Amino acid sequence: MELTWQDFVKVEMRVGTILEVNDFPEARKPAYQLTIDFGSTIGIRKTSAQITRRYQKEDLVNRQIVAVVNFPKKQIGKFMSECLVLGAVGEEGDVILLAPDFKIENGLRIG
Repeated sequence: MELTWQDFVKVEMRVGTILEVNDFPEARKPAYQLTIDFGSTIGIRKTSAQITRRYQKEDLVNRQIVAVVNFPKKQIGKFMSECLVLGAVGEEGDVILLAPDFKIENGLRIG
């Protein structure tokens, strides 16, 4: 299925910095709970991510990532996910996070 330009611009991908990483033992698959700063306009959002195979918690703090910020909130157990962190998914399900090459302003839009 091909997307139109109008479809693409509806997806609001933004750069954010991970502020906090916590274990998420209630998740069905191993995951972390992330708190991400998307700058003053969007603010701080929380999400969960199944990235435990490649990333340690301490390596994620202060790391910039790319996430979709305009999906509806999603309840995951007792946790409310407010954005979707983007990554490339390997054959074995391991996720490699998408990130800018250089430190940039939180909240910048990908497009």
